Amino acid sequence: MVFHAYAARMPPSETAVQPTYIDEFTRHFSVSAASSALVIVDMQNASGHRAYGLGRLLAEQGRLEEAEYRFARIERLLIPNIRRLAAAFRAAGGRVVYLTYGCTLPDYSDAPLHLKKWLQATRNRAGEPEHAIVAALTPEPGELVLNKTTIGAFASTGIDAALRGMGVSEIVVVGVSTNNCVGMTAMEAADRQYGVVLVDDATGTCSDEMQAATIKSFRRLWGRVATTDEIIGELRGRGPSLAAGARA
Repeated sequence: MVFHAYAARMPPSETAVQPTYIDEFTRHFSVSAASSALVIVDMQNASGHRAYGLGRLLAEQGRLEEAEYRFARIERLLIPNIRRLAAAFRAAGGRVVYLTYGCTLPDYSDAPLHLKKWLQATRNRAGEPEHAIVAALTPEPGELVLNKTTIGAFASTGIDAALRGMGVSEIVVVGVSTNNCVGMTAMEAADRQYGVVLVDDATGTCSDEMQAATIKSFRRLWGRVATTDEIIGELRGRGPSLAAGARA
């Protein structure tokens, strides 16, 4: 009650300021093809294509327009930028790792309780078209694809052992959804000593508000936030922009 009373008396200009004193302690590191991997998270038909899974469910309910922001961002921003990043990593000799999520058992009994209804509603299980990676981002032969049943990849896949075996110490994380599987996987990686970059214009969720909130939170100690162009520049030998980490 005391805090709320104090906040109510503060001028709007003071309450709107985003503190940056924590951001100053965020780890600085560079991305390179030799030690970094691109991790593409959950770019599947289930929630990444308007004709399947979530899109089909909402269309049947007459509510597809509620997801227009999500699908438009995926189609116009995420897919083109993820394709550019994957091409840049491959050209530089870097690793590209794909994550999917969904059940492997036909009765969805391997789903965590908090995700089971969602996975059932979007038909996200192995063998269904919804489980497939969107066609525009099909993995190339020899690229690792790991399926998870949890929001964060480190809880239900062998990604940690795989990355360490590849000699990877930094990951660049892209895909959907920023505030769920992308963000959780990125934070799990940071806690395991990886340098982690979230690519703002290659990640997406359901609203600008959700996107911005996750980005602001992540750059406070968890890791870096960058753009597609900045990561491609680093792969080509240009160092990271220190200003990028402080961008609002």
